Amino acid sequence: MVAFPSRHLLAIEGLHPLYIGELLDLAESYALLNRSGQTRRDVLKGRTLINLFFEDSTRTRTSFELAGKRLGADVINMSVSNSSVNKGETLLDTASTLNAMKTDLLVVRHAQSGAPALLSQKVDAAVINAGDGTHEHPTQALLDALTIRRHKGRLENLTVAICGDVLHSRVARSNIHLLSAMNCRVRIVGPPTLIPAAAGRLGVEIHHGMRSGLKDADVVMMLRLQKERMAGGLVPSAREFFRFYGLDAEKLRVAKPDAIVMHPGPMNRGVEIDSAVADDPSRSVIGEQVEMGVAVRMAVLDILSRGPGRNDR
Repeated sequence: MVAFPSRHLLAIEGLHPLYIGELLDLAESYALLNRSGQTRRDVLKGRTLINLFFEDSTRTRTSFELAGKRLGADVINMSVSNSSVNKGETLLDTASTLNAMKTDLLVVRHAQSGAPALLSQKVDAAVINAGDGTHEHPTQALLDALTIRRHKGRLENLTVAICGDVLHSRVARSNIHLLSAMNCRVRIVGPPTLIPAAAGRLGVEIHHGMRSGLKDADVVMMLRLQKERMAGGLVPSAREFFRFYGLDAEKLRVAKPDAIVMHPGPMNRGVEIDSAVADDPSRSVIGEQVEMGVAVRMAVLDILSRGPGRNDR
């Protein structure tokens, strides 16, 4: 195994394909271990993992908690709504408090882009970005990549369509960086109001129609319509959005016959995806994404707990 170069995992952008591959290989071994019903509780024995979530989360926080416990860590979930942060404490004061607690691993989700990076400069713990603003969500991209690789046998040279609310999606950004690094042909598909102005500089194809965007795609990745982040009426209505950009069997027909369907969750059924497609066992891998999330987060916790430049374990 090649030693990971950093103490933290803050973004996919700039991460070399070699390290992506090593992370996925380790995650694959944990996926097999999890399916066997076994654990490795010695890996993080005596280590403390704190989940610090300033935004609501079910899948990400729970999977990090489960990953930490399966590796033997002492896991603490900090409820921000009941913490000093909600009483006016600054992020830097929080960092000072966490440092005093001798935390080993810190998982952070925050509404402001760059918050995990700021914390990483102020704490001794290894920091993992669990989603910051509209910036990145690196472990989601890694679990998506592992799911794709398990079904397609490779990551390289695939055509991947990322559809929907790309403008507000940190998942989309992390996936674009990862898939581009692996030489995939990446398309982003959505109405002009939900495509970032700087999308052209990301090296992706831009499509405003689902049929052109999905044509001959190997992977179709749908995104949630993030109404809570929208300042105004960027889409006319949920019904109209589904008519033009919701994934149903008819639109999926132009993709490759063996194309897989993905969604990071939570899903808005009947808005960005039809239930018949989401629940289709021959096409949908949405359930497997959740399963791979635990394996990927186990791999990330394992590697970062070793420290930069170390691969002994």
